[in-house]
Amino acid sequence: MGRRKEPDQPTETGCLERAGWVVGDSAQFLQLSAEENRCIELKLALATGVRELRERRGLTQAALAHRLGSSQSRVAKIEAAVRSVSFDLIMRSLLAIGATATDIAKWIRRADTAKAA
Repeated sequence: MGRRKEPDQPTETGCLERAGWVVGDSAQFLQLSAEENRCIELKLALATGVRELRERRGLTQAALAHRLGSSQSRVAKIEAAVRSVSFDLIMRSLLAIGATATDIAKWIRRADTAKAA
């Protein structure tokens, strides 16, 4: 079982900052606007939805690729939310697997929940 930090122990972030490091998240590092960061979060959530629903339906990446008229490697890129993958392609993938509006809303809410945490 791991050790719990006592409240008076310095945090790792505090130690890094005292050592002269700047601590932040990826959005700060990349200097993303709030809108750009939100788009990335939504894209990641929906891409995760493609993988989850594909696996739940028992489809391989190759089988989904066939439905989309694409390649297995492209489906892997969709599921990884690679920059070159458009929202349109992610949505077409979700619909090809049989996602409902409720499913899609669930993944969007999940992105909202992750942001709030």
